[in-house]
Amino acid sequence: MVDSKFSSTMTSGYAFDGPSLLLGAPLLDGAVASDARVRVPLAMMNRHGLIAGATGTGKTKTLQLLTGQLSELGVPVFVADLKGDLSGLAAVGVSNAKIEERSKAIGIPFAPAAYPVEFLSLTGENGVPLRATVSSFGPLLLARALGLNETQQSVLAMVFKYCDDKGLLLLDLPDLKAVLQYLTGDGAAALAEYGGMSKATVGVLLRKMVELEQQDAGKFFGEPEFEIEDLLRTDPGGKGIVSALELSGVQDCPALFSTFLMWLLASLYRELPEVGDLDKPKLVFFFDEAHLLFEGASKAFLEQVEQVVRLVRSKGVGVFFVTQTPKDVPADVLAQLGHRVQHALRAFTPDDEKALRVTANTFPRSEFYDIPKILTSLGIGEALVTVLTPRGVPSPVVATLLAPPSSLMAPIPSAELGARVARSPLQAAYGAPVDRESARETLAARAAPPAASASRSDRRSAPAAEPTVAEQVGKALNSPLARTVAGTLVRGLFGVLGVPTAARRRRRRLY
Repeated sequence: MVDSKFSSTMTSGYAFDGPSLLLGAPLLDGAVASDARVRVPLAMMNRHGLIAGATGTGKTKTLQLLTGQLSELGVPVFVADLKGDLSGLAAVGVSNAKIEERSKAIGIPFAPAAYPVEFLSLTGENGVPLRATVSSFGPLLLARALGLNETQQSVLAMVFKYCDDKGLLLLDLPDLKAVLQYLTGDGAAALAEYGGMSKATVGVLLRKMVELEQQDAGKFFGEPEFEIEDLLRTDPGGKGIVSALELSGVQDCPALFSTFLMWLLASLYRELPEVGDLDKPKLVFFFDEAHLLFEGASKAFLEQVEQVVRLVRSKGVGVFFVTQTPKDVPADVLAQLGHRVQHALRAFTPDDEKALRVTANTFPRSEFYDIPKILTSLGIGEALVTVLTPRGVPSPVVATLLAPPSSLMAPIPSAELGARVARSPLQAAYGAPVDRESARETLAARAAPPAASASRSDRRSAPAAEPTVAEQVGKALNSPLARTVAGTLVRGLFGVLGVPTAARRRRRRLY
């Protein structure tokens, strides 16, 4: 039997009014306290969290469990699907003996359900293509995606500054390559006031971009650029739409896709208004394989990540990092994560033992559990849990038998996925790439013979004076950059191009 003091403590520690997400039932010495529930208050889901554990311990199913319940409660969700496991969110779950056994142990009947899912992709395969312009991506994030050192990063920042000042709009990688080639050739003198750059450094930058293009990652940069507001939608029945970013096609480019996720977060912070404390978050963002974001990152980059995580909460956005151990996340970021779902850890090596001790020390003390011991003895689908109560106080640590997700715990057939992508309302907006005039064409026109240049000028309705970046982007009808206030250019965290709230385009009605 479960100790009555334990059951009473767990019941009071997780007892609160209002909507909540059910995680499961408490465990003690292998017995389930089926009269108690482990829950997360919906109003606290913008306080950020961590889902951690060794491979195969159930992190993805926990993510799926939370995602389904958030959608049911009307909260849009963003998930990164690295292995293609999460497409089952769109299909009704199928019961089996293991699911029935777990549901009975927890004391909650299994209720199969499906959720509205938009499938997105960085390459356009198995999802609506997501794109960002190089200009809006910013120098710090692009340097991270290219794997640049600090010297190369400073050169890239200088090139962005030059382009901003001279009205050269960077939409894709060919635009940036054209600018670099120009600045090491005919335009070298133009960099005198910026400090200059060596041809060797430019050669490195060009090679890095070629590497990305060879891995098919160049498709990500361009237009039409993805609008952040398209992550914040509900379906006609009031369920939050799940935006599932398929990443299996870019597994060989971890720096790119992890940096892209950070761009999305930074853009959410830049574009969304302050809302304070809400009854439910505007969006919950699951950042899978979070260690890829932090590995080898510069101090400046990590400082910006910490700032985004700290500030985006006030915009109504909750962020959950999904990784193997808490030590994968820098201390300043980890300190911002109020909810913890820690699956089993395995201690096979001295490094594993060290990670175990570090993880155990990040949990509140418990009179019921030997935390280092239980972390290695948890089974699949079991986890140590502590969450923030509505008063902002951490709940008692409790080993939890997690409930099974209501949606399908397997990928949907590829044919069905393709059909869903084809009929997505986002396909019309983002399906076809747009290649409008930008830095590459502008520089080509400058280098053209006078007659050809004049002919080109006749075809364009541009003024005689060199246009500013804001004037150029104002011509783009299919880009969020068009929302920039005329005459202003604002780069915020990571150098991401800001979009003032007053200048936003009126949203398309997708439903």
